[in-house]
Amino acid sequence: MAELLTFAAVAVVVILVPGPDMALVTRNTVSAGRRAGFATSAGVCTGILVHGCAAALGLSAIVRASSTAFSALKLAGAAYLIYLGAQALWRSWQGGAADGPPATSRAGGSPFRQGLLSNVLNPKLAVFFLTVLPQFIDPGSAAAPRSLLLAGIYAAMCAVWLFGFTMAMSRVREAMRSERVTRLVERATGTVLVAVGFRLALARR
Repeated sequence: MAELLTFAAVAVVVILVPGPDMALVTRNTVSAGRRAGFATSAGVCTGILVHGCAAALGLSAIVRASSTAFSALKLAGAAYLIYLGAQALWRSWQGGAADGPPATSRAGGSPFRQGLLSNVLNPKLAVFFLTVLPQFIDPGSAAAPRSLLLAGIYAAMCAVWLFGFTMAMSRVREAMRSERVTRLVERATGTVLVAVGFRLALARR
């Protein structure tokens, strides 16, 4: 139990650090509403579980050990984040946020898919699970079930945080409903996504 509480404390610190997940949730909630924010959050958490299963099966070790696999996944993830950010910036300058289909249906697929792919294509998350999870697994215990348990805890905590964050952003959207605010959010989150994408592209293992 003490190990689980320690892991939860570490997870809280990691989850609360702003990153592409929060940028995506903010952008989709403000531009397309609460349902889009929840879908994005669900995609993010599903991506976390994918990495958890990969770590339990040993697939993440391949990504960490192989420079080619790491670079391929890294560049794919970076390209996707840059694409989402560029789409957000383009839409913010084009206008029309209040008319037509939501921005989330035009760029990068559905909100769920955006959250899912932004996590699945992030090799840093695979490395995180490989470096952090083993510290909370006893050498004599079954590693795979324990890894899945810890990944599930991490995903559940992330879901609580992102769903709560979505609720907060949806209230901000309702209180400040205007095309100008939506454009500002698109520009801010788009800039963050592009910056994170370039940072990921230049990252090393």
